[in-house]
Amino acid sequence: MDGKRMLRRSALAGVASLICMYGAAGWAVNDEPLKEKWAPSEFGKDDKAGAANRRTAASVLKAVKLVKKGKVATLGKVYQQDAPGFGSRGWRMTIPGLPTGGPFGKQELMYNDEYVATEIGQIGTQFDGPGHIGVHTSKGMFFYNGRYLHDEGVSAYGMGPLGVEHVGQLGYACRGVLLDAVALRGKQLPIPAKAGDPGIITDKDVEAMVKRQGIGAIGEGDCVFLYTGHGDIWHPSKWDSFSAEEKQKRIAQFNSGEPGFGISACEYLAKRKVALVGADVWAVEAVPGETDQPFECHIKMQTKRGIWFLENMDLSQLVADKAYEFLFAWSPLKMKGATGSPGNPIAIY
Repeated sequence: MDGKRMLRRSALAGVASLICMYGAAGWAVNDEPLKEKWAPSEFGKDDKAGAANRRTAASVLKAVKLVKKGKVATLGKVYQQDAPGFGSRGWRMTIPGLPTGGPFGKQELMYNDEYVATEIGQIGTQFDGPGHIGVHTSKGMFFYNGRYLHDEGVSAYGMGPLGVEHVGQLGYACRGVLLDAVALRGKQLPIPAKAGDPGIITDKDVEAMVKRQGIGAIGEGDCVFLYTGHGDIWHPSKWDSFSAEEKQKRIAQFNSGEPGFGISACEYLAKRKVALVGADVWAVEAVPGETDQPFECHIKMQTKRGIWFLENMDLSQLVADKAYEFLFAWSPLKMKGATGSPGNPIAIY
């Protein structure tokens, strides 16, 4: 390639970076985060972890008392190539070589490694961290606690102060609360078409489930999880028994929309100062939801308040055991600068 062509490509790459960083000309802006002063957060101007800060020694000791039977449920789904993914996201793992290396020494040692190509923070059972959701404002792309994509330390190679490792440093050990919306509705929740549809869980529905399940009120530092039944389309134990054709049919159905929390329920949980919210669906909130704004719970919970989401959870064992309260323990991986994290959370009860 000659020098002029190299220079031109370099210039185009620079323009593309600026568009990604500052937004395309003519984009609308939303200055609600500036007008309402979403920053600094309640955890201070230097905070990088959000509501994970609500864990205290007292809250952990209280949550431990919920362990009565010594049972354990793992809440993560299997990471595999043919599992549903949002949009064009995908998971691909290979074992190079078979074996990757060896044999070595007199005992003929061999070993295998894996190579993974994926949106590792945003695939399968996934944790949305501080660098995942932002709002386009007149001052730039606003993220949790008043940080911007044009800030020093934020680049294509890592989110700097918005990296998931800052949440991973704290982790979660809390009272877990399961809200069984299938039991409330008497059936798997449908994908909503409009506000008021039964696939949208409202603040009143949350109160009704707490009362129906006979558990204490949701309070500060709790980790709250919603079972809609929609996640059973991607069945945690039967997936590999389905044909390729059946899997494709289910993937399309799973991704076509979802039941979940409406904005009224998200605001309800935020006012109760929960530490974490999760569900058996790919966005936690209903899609479409109670308003015209897509993913409004993401904006109001994550960007505004630092209450992060755990998506695509396997809640089937908890539902079968009617384990509505439990000790929940998990931490995102300390991947420097990542937007989120995979993982396999644990409930103990």
